[in-house]
Amino acid sequence: MKAIGLALLVCCLSFQISAKESLKDYWELSEYLALHPEQVPLTETFAVTVQNDPVPLTQLPKKPISIAVIYPAEQISDYWRRNITAFEARLQALNIPYTLTPYYTKPATESREQTQYLLDALQSSPDYLIFTLDSLKHRKFIERVIGKGKPKLMLQNITTPVKAWQARQPFMYVGFDHATGSRMLANFFQSTEPTPLKYGVLYFTPGYISSARGDTFIDAMGNDELYQMQTAYYTKANRQSAYTAALSALKAYPKLDLLYACSTDIALGAIDALKELGLTHQVKVNGWGGGSAELDAIKAGEMDVTVMRMNDDTGVAMAEAIKADLSAQPTPLVYSGQFAIVTSQTPESQIERLKQRAFRYSDHPQLLATQSAAQVTNP
Repeated sequence: MKAIGLALLVCCLSFQISAKESLKDYWELSEYLALHPEQVPLTETFAVTVQNDPVPLTQLPKKPISIAVIYPAEQISDYWRRNITAFEARLQALNIPYTLTPYYTKPATESREQTQYLLDALQSSPDYLIFTLDSLKHRKFIERVIGKGKPKLMLQNITTPVKAWQARQPFMYVGFDHATGSRMLANFFQSTEPTPLKYGVLYFTPGYISSARGDTFIDAMGNDELYQMQTAYYTKANRQSAYTAALSALKAYPKLDLLYACSTDIALGAIDALKELGLTHQVKVNGWGGGSAELDAIKAGEMDVTVMRMNDDTGVAMAEAIKADLSAQPTPLVYSGQFAIVTSQTPESQIERLKQRAFRYSDHPQLLATQSAAQVTNP
């Protein structure tokens, strides 16, 4: 399905086809582990390592390792920025000397800009490249890097191995499983909301995240009379386009009970629309990720629920994977972090405990050593 203009209204049948066509190319983590049982103990041991205190590397590399990071960090969601902070903090706690070159873009950025960043990153011949996968263009580039065998590639924000790559997989997939989080949100609404529940979906841009978060939510809600998907729009993955899409959805379907948002920026755009229409307490909105902006919106009574990632664990996982690699120790192919449901009814004390766990490094920048061990540049 292609977006036409700012937003595209598509029917429920089209979504079901899209989900099958988009997600069939990936193994869900449980499927992958069933096919590769040797990965199970690696995955379990590594998860414990991520939660434990750091154990510094004893055999240091002869020179600092070089890392290039290309992230869609220019957005309201603080996931990507927190991830880098936690990553660096753990690298330094592990006594790993490194240089880091980050390239930050907007979500759904022009492919020309992103391609240039990728070329710039590769020209420096980094030891590790950290990137993401949300489109066919991403996938084609990744396949070229995997084919060359270097740099070692970590794919961030995806936990479902690509079937076609088989034995030629990247060094690691790391993130919070989109399908798991979306099913948790579906279960929350099914268990707490009166029926029939009429809802609309505000997608990300066309691609993997929209399928994994949006289509999975629709599938989990089911197609019976209890939960009725009325409308859906693709956005440009930013607040303004989500605001426009939400206004359109609410104009066409004024009796919606819920706007399901596929990301933080989209949720905040939907909230803007509800404020303008005076519907803040009539139409529910979810968050996706549980970063600072979402928790503030929940506290203000503007957002009803989010699925909160234990954010910093993925940054820790990336650092621990590099440590294991430098120590010639095996690493699992996939690390998937944990979630918690947070609602407008969650006690503030519980939210604070979750924040202490989720932001254990990124809320405490003093844990970062002086930058003497790291040369940080940003084009």
